[in-house]
Amino acid sequence: MRHYLQFSDLSASEYAYLFERAALIKRKFKAYEKHQPLVDRTLAMIFEKASTRTRVSFEAGMYQLGGSVVHLTTGDSQLGRSEPIEDSARVISRMVDLVMIRTYGQDKIKRFAEYSRVPVINGLTNEFHPCQILADIFTYIEHRGSIRGKTVAWVGDGNNMANTWLQAADLLGFTVHVSTPSGYEVNQAVAGIAKGDSYKVFSDPMQACTGADLVTTDVWTSMGYEAENEARRVAFADWCVDTDMMHVAKPDALFMHCLPAHRGEEVQADVIDGPHSVVWDEAENRLHVQKALMEFLLLGQLAQ
Repeated sequence: MRHYLQFSDLSASEYAYLFERAALIKRKFKAYEKHQPLVDRTLAMIFEKASTRTRVSFEAGMYQLGGSVVHLTTGDSQLGRSEPIEDSARVISRMVDLVMIRTYGQDKIKRFAEYSRVPVINGLTNEFHPCQILADIFTYIEHRGSIRGKTVAWVGDGNNMANTWLQAADLLGFTVHVSTPSGYEVNQAVAGIAKGDSYKVFSDPMQACTGADLVTTDVWTSMGYEAENEARRVAFADWCVDTDMMHVAKPDALFMHCLPAHRGEEVQADVIDGPHSVVWDEAENRLHVQKALMEFLLLGQLAQ
């Protein structure tokens, strides 16, 4: 049994399989071909952080795979409040085949997984967002081919997305140029990267974007940090991805954003709605890669 709690939980060869499998599943989806290997399987989705894309992509994905879904929010579940997480894991995992959790601390999902009898997927925590980076890399491959040896510019907060990009670069052989305001840097220890060969830090976001194959960002204030909103607005003022940053990137550079986006804050409208942007493909691809992931966790590698 395997869990998917952070990007480093799978190997490079397993990711190669997942990207191929996601492409096959997407082709079938576009051709209105049924693909239902998970008939009679049930996914439990536990949300302590609200979501649009995560809920729709997992729920629609599981139904399309032939399975069913149980949706729990903090109002419905007792995760770590009136019942220990370990007990919730023991009970829920006896009734379903797969669990996706979107919560705050990585420690919660880790503790749940330790006592779960079924695979657990990280739908987002404060520390990591592996399903999003899975979708982002798949989107890059769709548009430009292999990401190995390429340069990804991360502009903005040293958050869960940045941590996950670092893990992905270390594992899949590309480089991340990280540019964050002072005080909002990526914590290499949280990312779990032993050495910094796969990423470079830039104080100037323009330098980080120079020669990049992909420029990507996220909201300045992640969920759970709303009290810092005004302070962050001031600190991040120079970290808005604009057309000047895209001009210094490679001519065929892509722009990605995991959404929701705030035009005029972390990205200019001209960029996210412009010719370099692939954010809508990126958002859709959450569906396809997560279907491939759920299939893999329950059935292993299948013949293509």
